[in-house]
Amino acid sequence: MKSKITIRDVAKEAGVSVATVSRYLNNNGYISDQAEKKIKDVMDRLNYQPNEIARGLAMKKTRTIALIIPDITNPFFPELVVAIEKVAKSKGYSIILVNTYDDDLQNNDFWVQLQNRYVDGFILASFQFDEKVLKGIEELQIPFVRIDRAADYNTDDSIGLNNFKGASLAVDHLIEVGCRNIAHISGPASYPPSQDRMRGYLDRLASRFPEKEPIVYEGDFSLESGKVLTEKLFQENPNVDGIFLANDLMAIGSLKALKLMGIQVPTQVALIGFDGIKLTEMVEPEISTVEQPIYEIGIIATNKLIHKIEGTNGLPDEKELDVRLVKRRSTLGFGV
Repeated sequence: MKSKITIRDVAKEAGVSVATVSRYLNNNGYISDQAEKKIKDVMDRLNYQPNEIARGLAMKKTRTIALIIPDITNPFFPELVVAIEKVAKSKGYSIILVNTYDDDLQNNDFWVQLQNRYVDGFILASFQFDEKVLKGIEELQIPFVRIDRAADYNTDDSIGLNNFKGASLAVDHLIEVGCRNIAHISGPASYPPSQDRMRGYLDRLASRFPEKEPIVYEGDFSLESGKVLTEKLFQENPNVDGIFLANDLMAIGSLKALKLMGIQVPTQVALIGFDGIKLTEMVEPEISTVEQPIYEIGIIATNKLIHKIEGTNGLPDEKELDVRLVKRRSTLGFGV
């Protein structure tokens, strides 16, 4: 069996030191034209292929992007991964997927381990920032971009989305189909997207029904919380006839709870979610939703991160991304 050609073999054949070959491979330091030509000729003749992983570790650059997400079981995130991986691959980068929880991200060891893996940058789709943690991340000096739950649209490292408009569209649609007692099951109150979706709900309710008290239950974006909180909602507010949920996964959980309670959707209660995941088309009835451009978010975030990693200019700041109301049977058949 033929042994693998090493950097030492190349150096010996070219009549130069291993350090000189290393400088040539990493484009780091002076090499004479004569030595450069010898090394290239020997590499071609021996068909030498550098170990890219070893080179990356030596340079502390691996052309690797980490995507940090909170819940791989939520179909929103796999759809996002497809877009991120496509752009990363086209630019010569690979991605690693890190499924973790907020508590882990509060631990400094998590960020040290990320640094030790020599990732060139990361996209953060989970987590709420406080000043202490943000300072710790910035001290790592690893470029990053924030999306979805981690986004703060007042910063230039976040991809913006018009959550307020989306929530307004959802509530207006429920009113349009005839709902008069509308409840909101929100995401965690500490997340900026949850806050904006809550503001949209409160704004439209105050505008259209100023005499009515808001009905709000705080969820955690999981299917289970949608189910449990819908059961609680109807125990305490049996006259509710419309529910706006802060994401689609909770809306699916809510639909399950309503079916178990014998409450008809949409004839008795209209239901609308937020995100636009494909799973909303696969339940009965299909769930109305506010669709955000999941694929576009992944494309923009990855391009933005790679520009930050490589220190290149010319990528324009994206304006706030828009959302779209998708009307389906979970609302369109209300009262019929």
